[in-house]
Amino acid sequence: MTKHVAVLMGGWSAEREVSLRSGAACAAALEAEGYRVTRVDVGRDVAEVLARLKPDVALNVLHGRPGEDGTIQGILEILRIPYSHSGVLASALAMDKAQARITLAAAGVPVAAGRTVSRAEAAAGHVMEPPYVLKPICEGSSFGVFIVREDQAHPPQELHRDDWSFGELLLAERFIPGLELTCGVMGEDALGVIEIESAHKFYDYESKYAPGGSIHILPARILPEVYQHVRMLSVTAHRALGCRGVSRSDFRYDERTGDISGLVCLEVNTQPGMTETSLVPDMAAHAGISFGELVKWMVEDASLQR
Repeated sequence: MTKHVAVLMGGWSAEREVSLRSGAACAAALEAEGYRVTRVDVGRDVAEVLARLKPDVALNVLHGRPGEDGTIQGILEILRIPYSHSGVLASALAMDKAQARITLAAAGVPVAAGRTVSRAEAAAGHVMEPPYVLKPICEGSSFGVFIVREDQAHPPQELHRDDWSFGELLLAERFIPGLELTCGVMGEDALGVIEIESAHKFYDYESKYAPGGSIHILPARILPEVYQHVRMLSVTAHRALGCRGVSRSDFRYDERTGDISGLVCLEVNTQPGMTETSLVPDMAAHAGISFGELVKWMVEDASLQR
């Protein structure tokens, strides 16, 4: 019997367009693998839609809220529909950057010095000595992220905007100079480490998703012991947060240290992008896993109580 897969995409987060692209690519790949596929552009009636569809599996390709924060996972648990990626707790924990930092640090994964601040506090004056980074507690794809440089007399003026939509809590972290590194975990195994060269001022939304916005260098041009340490830390982070399926951990590396002491984990993504410019498909390809095989693995790995 052909397995019926509901590909959950779209939603209403700031990452909607990226999710639609990820979903379209995954749905096409699954159809090529012989699955029966229903594309679901997730709205607030998603529980009703899924109860009517009764799929065998939900491939969760949503980015941001509600797909990455545990809420869609809770709906799928209630409906008893096996799903891909991480479960309720791990999704909620990884999405909250402040709580994730605490968990990662306790597990021995290095994080940058930082603290949680309100948007009003961050807008009023420097919350730490520049250079530092301000990022919303619960957003992805670099939305609402600012690098505050040494020569900036005041915080970003965008924080005063009336139409600010990225929440009232921000994470302020010490800026780490150097390389942008990322490593995926598939099941319990680390994939390769990619070094990202951005065409922009930092690895922002355009760098991530626009063609030519960034260059993926795989394997990363770092010392072998640093390379393997990134892979180890990625698995440690995946396990510490309780992730399942595929995750991706992002790092900064100050290569001037010449050893692993320059590594800092920025965050763990429980719903990594699956577009034509995404990182995890590149890592999988480097490991000899085609895009179709990767998506099929996600579907066959799906379960409840993740």
